[in-house]
Amino acid sequence: MTEHHTPHDDTPPQGLAAPAAVTDDAVPQTDRLRYLDVATRRIARGMDLDETLRELRQAAVPAFADAIFIHLDDPLPLGTEQSAAPVVLQLHSADRASPPAPHPDGAPPAPPLPEVAERVEPAGGGRLAQLLRDGRPAFGDAPGNAPAVAELLGAGADPPVKPPPGHRLIIAPLQGRHHVMGTVVLLRGTDRPVFTGDDLLVASQLATHTALGVQKAVMYGHEAAVADTLQHTMLPSSLPEPTGVRLASRYLPASKTAQVGGDWYDAIPLPGNRVALIVGDVMGHSMTSAAIMGQLRTIVQTLAGLDLPPDEVLHHLDEQAQRLGSDHIATCLYAIYDPISHRLLMANAGHPPAVLLHEDGRAEVLAVPPGAPIGVGGVVFESVEMAAPTGATLVLYTDGLVESRDTDIGSGVEALRVRLQGTARGLASLEVLCDHVLGTLTPGTRDDDIALLTARFEGFPPDSVGYWYLAPHPMTAGQARRLTRRALRRWGLESLIDPTELMVSEIVTNAVRFASRPLSLRLLRTDVLRCEVTDDSPQVPRMRHADLGDEGGRGLFLVNQLALRWGATRLSSGKVVWFEQKIPAK
Repeated sequence: MTEHHTPHDDTPPQGLAAPAAVTDDAVPQTDRLRYLDVATRRIARGMDLDETLRELRQAAVPAFADAIFIHLDDPLPLGTEQSAAPVVLQLHSADRASPPAPHPDGAPPAPPLPEVAERVEPAGGGRLAQLLRDGRPAFGDAPGNAPAVAELLGAGADPPVKPPPGHRLIIAPLQGRHHVMGTVVLLRGTDRPVFTGDDLLVASQLATHTALGVQKAVMYGHEAAVADTLQHTMLPSSLPEPTGVRLASRYLPASKTAQVGGDWYDAIPLPGNRVALIVGDVMGHSMTSAAIMGQLRTIVQTLAGLDLPPDEVLHHLDEQAQRLGSDHIATCLYAIYDPISHRLLMANAGHPPAVLLHEDGRAEVLAVPPGAPIGVGGVVFESVEMAAPTGATLVLYTDGLVESRDTDIGSGVEALRVRLQGTARGLASLEVLCDHVLGTLTPGTRDDDIALLTARFEGFPPDSVGYWYLAPHPMTAGQARRLTRRALRRWGLESLIDPTELMVSEIVTNAVRFASRPLSLRLLRTDVLRCEVTDDSPQVPRMRHADLGDEGGRGLFLVNQLALRWGATRLSSGKVVWFEQKIPAK
């Protein structure tokens, strides 16, 4: 494919003075050096493929040539591997939005060339393929090169400047570090001096710097794609659906950088139908930031499994973050919602504060001590407990939502609160709320990534919960069976009484053997019947197969046979053993 550009006027763009071209002896070498210095610095500042080629075009036309054709291999190789098609050339449009230039004599402008021309696949033994493999610039209109020029320019529309006799056409291969990446063709009209041997060197330098820029752009784009994929795989593929709370999330990468960030969010179910809500941000934009983010998120998931309070989670996270290196700083907000007690427990490590949107439309910035960021070390975090009213929505986010070059975090948080004020009644779902929050952002102005996690508190009906504290003594199992039987009758679940009593008795009996303080028994009725027995012993029971002569060891085996699901979780203050049963359809 072929791309060509013709000048709109004769003024060198942005201070690029055209090097004089009369004869080699008459041209001061300083002019060419000065031109090359400005042109190569201009080409080098391109950050992506289009920008690099656009800078080449603006540097070359009209200061050095009247028209330029740019061809690229397809696909472009990423590293040292061989190009899949080393002499397949394809158009890469660098300025698709440019309007056609008016003709100097007032005639209507020529129609623009098509954005994509036919592919050029020169024969392996042809002159063009040989020029490409040589990797050296050459006069295209030199004796013996005419077939190569015809092959190169004949695939697209007619060239805007047909090369007359003389050195008015240069073919300069885009020679990368390991292979040819394409070709630049430069043409001069009859109203300008012909190219000289020194011009061939100038074209070679332009092509070399362009090739380096193209290679940089391709590698940059590849690394950005890998980093973006890495970050998305580290974020939750889906959110859990715990009873008593609805969740929704969004993630938006920064609009002004292709580098990956360290923003993350998570929602982790905890024992007792509680859920941990986390949002964090590793400072910086790099593959390292994404990798550190992944490690911190894994650490948080492990700590959440221990059912520690938020301040202890942040304390241990800070300890582990210091082992990753002193240069890695992160902020994190960790909250635990209990739908049964309708309470929220939260701790903050240098993160922007959460916003609680009440059902009546009032938006409140939650007052939680901000603490120091993760990785600082030696910091005491504080957990704050507060009410979590039914119908309220918790909004967690990273600083990209509230901070920009023109807005500090404090002003941004207040602006977010005002934006959320009064929206609860008018927004039917969390998905709509997330879109509303992000919809006010100005496209193309975000300097940082944005992670957004929202949680709407639905709570747990009090008449679907049974909760008792039981002293650890030999009669406790019988007491637990009676309480269970009474609750199941109240709920109309008589068919589950016998198996539930048996499983409760086995678990409570095991807990009494090791507990030194009162244990708790909790029954929860949702789409399943869940039973939880909590005691202060950290020893988690394991199912084993009892021999024929053993008097015990069959309790968990019975639970495993009768329950839909069961498990045991070690807590900071002991453990909880639970099981679930399917509720019969009425």
